[in-house]
Amino acid sequence: MWTDDPSFTQRRGDFLISTDRTLLDVAAVHDFLANYSYWAAGIPREVVQRSIDGALCFGLYDNGRQVGFARAVTDGATFAWLGDVFVLESHRGRGLSKWLLEGVLAHPALRGLRRILLGTRDAHGLYRRFGFTDLADPTRFLEIWDRDAYRTPGDSPPADGENA
Repeated sequence: MWTDDPSFTQRRGDFLISTDRTLLDVAAVHDFLANYSYWAAGIPREVVQRSIDGALCFGLYDNGRQVGFARAVTDGATFAWLGDVFVLESHRGRGLSKWLLEGVLAHPALRGLRRILLGTRDAHGLYRRFGFTDLADPTRFLEIWDRDAYRTPGDSPPADGENA
């Protein structure tokens, strides 16, 4: 099964993209998502671990240190949802997000799918370079969204647009 295949790797100098789960630094992924992302602020570590366990994950590494991440929830045949894509602030501006997306979309389990979806608040330009467009008919898509899923009692409510 594709989730167990650690062989997908790409190298560029000191940088590595890999689906090898043994390389993932779950603490680093959790730290970014919980503390620096707008879409998963406050997410518990155990939820991050479960999301990793159920997805095809791509780590981006600089000399072995995790500096980026992406995950695809997919059946490997018809559909995928791409999420939790990030490159650490310290590594932005080097073309790594573009390279990470190239790597993700080159994975055999994600080629030839009928639909790949993602959500973004501020990276439309990046994703459009790879063929992503606005939904052709947004009236066909529905959602259940619990904007308070990661909040604990007593937390202040998220600002409009947070945790989207």
